[in-house]
Parts: sequence; C-alpha cells; structure tokens
Amino acid sequence: MTGERPPIEPLRPAHRLPYYNQDELDLLQETTLRVLEEVGVRFPSQKALTIFGDHGASIDLKEQIVKIPRELVFTAIKTAPRYFLLGALEPSYDLQLQEGVTYFATDGCGVETIDFRSGERRPSRKVDVANSARMADYLSSIAFYWPMVSAQDYGNAAPLHELDASWNNTVKHVQTETLMGEVSARYAIEMAMVISGDEEELRRRPPFSSLICTIAPLSQDKEGIDGALLFAGEGIPVGFMAMPTLGTTAPTTLPGAFVVGDAEVISACVLMQLASPGTPVFHSLIPGYADPRSGSYISYPRNARGRFEQCELAHHWGLPFLAGAFGTESEHPGTWQAAADVALDPFLVGLSGSDFATGLGMNNSYTLLTKEGMVLDDEIYHRARHALLGSELSEETLAIETIRDVGPGGHFLSQKHTRKRMKNLVEFGLVHQRDAEGKYRDPVMVAREKADWILENHHPQPLDATQQTELSRILKSAERELSN
Repeated sequence: MTGERPPIEPLRPAHRLPYYNQDELDLLQETTLRVLEEVGVRFPSQKALTIFGDHGASIDLKEQIVKIPRELVFTAIKTAPRYFLLGALEPSYDLQLQEGVTYFATDGCGVETIDFRSGERRPSRKVDVANSARMADYLSSIAFYWPMVSAQDYGNAAPLHELDASWNNTVKHVQTETLMGEVSARYAIEMAMVISGDEEELRRRPPFSSLICTIAPLSQDKEGIDGALLFAGEGIPVGFMAMPTLGTTAPTTLPGAFVVGDAEVISACVLMQLASPGTPVFHSLIPGYADPRSGSYISYPRNARGRFEQCELAHHWGLPFLAGAFGTESEHPGTWQAAADVALDPFLVGLSGSDFATGLGMNNSYTLLTKEGMVLDDEIYHRARHALLGSELSEETLAIETIRDVGPGGHFLSQKHTRKRMKNLVEFGLVHQRDAEGKYRDPVMVAREKADWILENHHPQPLDATQQTELSRILKSAERELSN
C-alpha cells in the first residue's frame, strides 16, 4: 500500500438485469399518477403549497394536501436533467452521471462508533466524521462521501460541522443527508460558496448534494422541503428518498409500497422543478419490512426483494436513481451475517443500472461505524465490480498461438504469454493474506490493520487557511442562530 490516493473504481457492468417490461412500468407509473391526482401528498410547507397552487394543483390548505394533475407532473418532470455532474474539490474526482456507470458512497448518518483508536463504543463526534472521511478518501470503491455518523458534539449545528469535517478530509464529492430547514440550508450554501469561489462555479461543479427523506405514507417533511427549495434555487443537486415499510407505513405488497414511495419522491421532484426548472434532482426508494412479531424494521429478511428493481421506475420517469445498499443488521463487522446480508448488494445494484448508490461501512442497521467495517465492505464491493466486468475476446486473450505451442500434455508456465500476464492474474484480497507460517490470516484483523495504515499514512490536503477561516466564521454564526 502507498499513501497516494488510488483512483475511483466505479461499477461498469457489462450486463443489465431487467425486472419489468414496458407495460409493467407504464402500469406502475399510471398508478403513481392516480395516487397523486386522487389521494394527494401532504406538504406542511407554506412555500410548497403556494408554488403548487400557482401552477394549478388542487390544494387543501387545512390538511396541507396537494393533488397534482398528471399533465403538471409530466410537464415538470420533463425539465429535470437525466444526467448531471457532482463536483469534487479536485476536478479529477468530479463524477459525471452517465449510462453504464454506477458510483458508490459510504452510508450514514449513524449515531455510534467503535472509536478508531481506543476501541470504545460511544456516541459519534465530529472527529469520527473526519476520520471516516479520510478513509473514504483513500478507498477506491468510494466515489463520493456521505458523512457516516453525526457530529453530536455540535448540537443543532451538527450537519454543518459534518460538511466542514468532510471537506477538510476528502477531495471527493460530499452528499449530506442531515441538512434540514432554511437556516441550515442557507449556511450550507454560504459554505459551498467558499469552496466553489463564486455562484457560477457552484452551479457548474456543486461540491455537495443533498438527500431529503420523505415521510411515509404520502407526506413530506417541512424542514426538508424548505431546505431543498433553497438548494434547488442554487442548482445544488437534491434527491428524495422514500423508505416505505411493508405492513406499517406501506401496503404489504412490493408494488403497493413502490407506488406509495414513488408518489412521495415524484411529488417532491415536481415541486423542485416548478420552483427551479432544470435543477438537478434524483430519485431514491428503499422498502423495508415490518417484523410481524413486533412491528420493528427489518432490512434483510430471507425473502427480501425489491431492493433495486425500483431503479427502472425512476429511469422510466427520466430521473437518476440512488440505490440504498449494504447497512447490515449485524451488530458486529466480520460476522457471517455481516457478509451474508450485503453480499449480493453491489452486484445487484450494478445489474439494476443504478446511477449511484450508498451504503458502505455501517453495521447495526446503518447506525454503528467501525473502521474495519469500511474495509470489509470495500472488499465485497470489489468482488462485485470484477464479476460485473465484461470479458475481452481478442487474439491475445484467446491465446490460440500459445495453445498451439504448448499442445496436448504440455505446460503453460514457461510460455511468454503466461509470464506477461501472470502478475495480473490474481488480485489478492483480505482473505488471501498469509502469516509467517504461510497460513491464511483472519480477514477482520487484516481489515483493521489496513484501516490503521490508512489513518496513519493517508493525509488529504486540507482546505487552504483562508477557506478554513471563512468556514469557521460561518459555523460560529450558524451555531449562534441555531441555538436560539
């Protein structure tokens, strides 16, 4: 290993796995349109209600429910770009969404960590955001960074401090899932302006994007929507994630859950386009399951389906899709369950054609951060990445001349073709490391050692002193306002 940052290695799947035919996608979309027209979505935001009313939607002011005519839905969604750019601090790490490429991120925003140094389990702090950002900056599986845990030592200003810790510890794009409300959004935009330099550059290469969760069933979060409207006005990409739970906040059928979640996401995307036509938006829908014994949330039952097929529904609308993957329910990394829960995730994400995905590095249902968890998930990711690559068929790879030279009963080890390609034949992973006696080592221990090495040796260039000073000033102002 070297301290130099490896290049990002996204998924480039050679194949696609179709889940629905065109008629089925049309039916799903039609059902969503019926829900938007006939049932509606609650928007507890006066700004949102005013915008919808000005564009001809039916508004129930008392119940704050908006019913959106299908013509308005289609008119608005057509202005949303199918692909857009996610800017990074270093331009070479910019991410251009495009057909046939899937970018992965970490997961967040958890509330506990196993301290990277002491091994103590404790509530997360800003230093944990910084340390996990530094590890994410090094791992080639991670194309953009979600702050993995909350900066609980900074109270209501925590999301802004998570941005600060991220930008000082990774050059990659940052996507925040905790920035909510107009006040925090306004300060985040001011911070982004410090990073970008001016408004034109902010729009051209936004250094962060925002994900807002909807509230199932069929409701929006006031603070989330009001903040998203500000981001959209500045051209900062904003997406909406629905998390319907089958049996409690959604029907007990996957198609029914998809329709509920899709209506939540599409209604929010329509609002963004009505307010700021052409602003980048994206779609995300992650169904969960209610445990019939307790009503608690389950991500990975044995019969789990529908984790990625909804990508096709988003694309049917002409929107990019953010898949939710990993996030094992196992309490500890390195267990059989921790691997079994997520083993298929990156492979299926790639086959689904998702534009980007989140999820690496967390345990205990997306709440617990460990350093080895990040490295172990990186290993699973790269296994999927290689499995998804196509095979090159050429004179060189078919090796007919080498086969002729060796002939029946011969041996290939002495061949020039073998010597040329042997060094790249096997990529050794965590499970292939041997001790001094030649025995395979425990991959969890190897992962911990790799994490320690990254923390010790990889030090991304922090923001310059002027930017750090300006961000500190903004953060102090935000702390004062948000504490009132």
